[in-house]
Amino acid sequence: MHYYLVPRKNPKLLSIIIPCYNEESSLPFLKERLNSLIKILPTKVEVIFVNDGSSDQTIFQLVSWADRDPQIQVVSLSRNFGHQLAVTAGMDYAKGDAVVVMDADLQDPPEVILEMLTKYREGYDVVYGQRLARSGESFFKKITAWAFYRIMKILVHKDLPLDSGDFRLISRRCLNALNGLRENHRFLRGMNAWIGFPQTPVFYKRDPRVAGETKYPLRKMLKLAMNAAVSFSPLPLRFSLALGIIVALMGFAVGAYALFRAFQHFILEMPIVYNPGWATIVTLICLIGGSILISIGILGEYIARIFEESKGRPLYVVEFVKGNSVTEKVKNIRHE
Repeated sequence: MHYYLVPRKNPKLLSIIIPCYNEESSLPFLKERLNSLIKILPTKVEVIFVNDGSSDQTIFQLVSWADRDPQIQVVSLSRNFGHQLAVTAGMDYAKGDAVVVMDADLQDPPEVILEMLTKYREGYDVVYGQRLARSGESFFKKITAWAFYRIMKILVHKDLPLDSGDFRLISRRCLNALNGLRENHRFLRGMNAWIGFPQTPVFYKRDPRVAGETKYPLRKMLKLAMNAAVSFSPLPLRFSLALGIIVALMGFAVGAYALFRAFQHFILEMPIVYNPGWATIVTLICLIGGSILISIGILGEYIARIFEESKGRPLYVVEFVKGNSVTEKVKNIRHE
């Protein structure tokens, strides 16, 4: 797609949003890299850490950091709401003319933000990081991630970029549009693609996790894929319709074959050689029953989302924001 770009200056304030869930071992490394980066960024910076219900020492490290550095803000959620909602909370609190979303594990190098700002000055509203390589990950992780992005491109949006996560820079006007989308089941990469605005990649090699373990195992990746597919596309419903048609055609074909053999026996007085047994019956029952259950299950996923959206609950609940009387509030945090 060709965009009409209007060059702009650097943002007066850049907000860096970092969701954290049990990242106590990564934070010392992140602090060193961020402090070095902030010194060379050509703009003022605020860093918004969103504590997503961590059960380790993450929140205490973040509050201690914020006490010593006025550029650091901590938004602590009342429980674990999930990565996408934690990022949403950071976006709601961001005050910058542009925001960058990144994770705390340093797999996405913070230094890439300098390249993102270059594209921002060219006029792009979304600059997403696109991975050329994934170091330190197993073959299984790489192949499932490869499949995930290609399936999502089919199910979610044709403009969904491949091999790119939530590491991206977003302009203020694009952020305002994103913040206006308040559905509970969020897939921010798909929402960025759906909104439009000029978008472009910057390419980089993904590093191994600096510490700790991945927060996106296969189970969570499958959940995210299901959420993205059902939230953005009617294709699962159409799949269930196609499955029903295929099973019905198979049943019709078996029935027609049985009638043909009966016609041969009773009209043409040919010996019957087709004796449908229990295997045929059981197979057909399983096919028909399975297709019905699959269709009901897919339909149930859509109905469940309608039910949850109809409640009108907030996307997340904030326990506290680093600021007034925060020390007393931190003392009362339930720590497991």
